[in-house]
Amino acid sequence: MVQPSLFDEVARCARALEPAVIAWRRDLHQHPELSNRETRTAAMVASHLAHLGLQPQTQVAYTGVVALLDSGRPGPVVALRADMDALPVAEEVDVPFASRARTTFNGQEVGVMHACGHDCHVAILMGVAELLSGLRDRLRGKIKFIFQPAEEGPPPGEEGGAALMIKQGVLENPRPEAIFGLHVFAGIDAGKIAYRPGPALASADRLRIVVRGAQTHGALPWRGVDPIVTSSQMVMALQTIVSRQVDVSLEPAVLSIGSIHGGVRDNIIPDQVEMLGTLRTFDEAMRRDIQQRIRTVVEHTAHSMGASAEVYFDNAYPVTRNDEPLTAHMLPTLKKVAGAHNVLLGQKITGYEDFSYYQQHIPGFFYFIGITPPGSGKAAPNHSPRFFVDESALRLGVQSLAQLAVDYLESGPG
Repeated sequence: MVQPSLFDEVARCARALEPAVIAWRRDLHQHPELSNRETRTAAMVASHLAHLGLQPQTQVAYTGVVALLDSGRPGPVVALRADMDALPVAEEVDVPFASRARTTFNGQEVGVMHACGHDCHVAILMGVAELLSGLRDRLRGKIKFIFQPAEEGPPPGEEGGAALMIKQGVLENPRPEAIFGLHVFAGIDAGKIAYRPGPALASADRLRIVVRGAQTHGALPWRGVDPIVTSSQMVMALQTIVSRQVDVSLEPAVLSIGSIHGGVRDNIIPDQVEMLGTLRTFDEAMRRDIQQRIRTVVEHTAHSMGASAEVYFDNAYPVTRNDEPLTAHMLPTLKKVAGAHNVLLGQKITGYEDFSYYQQHIPGFFYFIGITPPGSGKAAPNHSPRFFVDESALRLGVQSLAQLAVDYLESGPG
């Protein structure tokens, strides 16, 4: 009897696992957990990996789970990553497994929802782990499964996410030669895959500006220095950096102020205003240039108004940059799995992904699985309370990620 090809066997196993993957995803969706608090999720993952005969390492970067599948035959080492955390969003999707979870976040009671699809990522990688464990005797090399907490960012005062996993040695013993990850994405039809070589998602810098004036009565503004008016001038001036000072034909950039806070009464001009914003770029030189321009605009505007100001950048995430040779080498795999007509060159995305930290250490390839029902029209975006997943996409996620691992182990980096 002729043994089925590995490709046919991966496809068959992905079909057979589809009901279980959907069930796992629904369970995870109904029980979401915020960053660094994914204890139930981690326990579910660890139990599943142990059932497969693997030896999961738990409590990596607080709640992360890592396991190694060793084929017993010499070959490369490849890593596969899924993120586990949910968001402080109250669900508005009418499905039987909708989240009704509540918790405290930043001192407020909030709903909790997998509004970015990380429940899908966990379920997909659980399925991939089962699929590849079942094919162990036909593989070569090693596969490291990384279930990562806190992709959305750790709570204030804590470390977390990919950066902490790397710090705690997830890319060592053994060191992967490449890493693959995926993300379900609204606005792309289920059945389709999007990818982009090079810069795919933006770097992200959290911007904090503190403007200091001199408090006075609102009826006597000349006796003080108004940080609110000064801040208003700054917001308008900051918008000219991207629109007038930076050559966005080279790479896109976004600078947004999302929060302004100052004062407590209508008739008191306060001493201080704090503004929060975000900077998104795709090029490190442009990133540094815009940061300096922000400081110049803020400091000079403050000086012109008789105020003072400081600029702080933190919570920085690097560009998610897909390794070009690795992307080119693995693209035929995606086309083989989904069909060439269903694999699209995606646009650059100004959102960020902490998968980028892994890519600073080893070649990485990150791609997108469509989850919008075909023909349904405009889809609620990721992070929306109305975020909806066409679960037929999960099988494509399992098959594509497993096949990437199989083909890489068979052929190496190319």
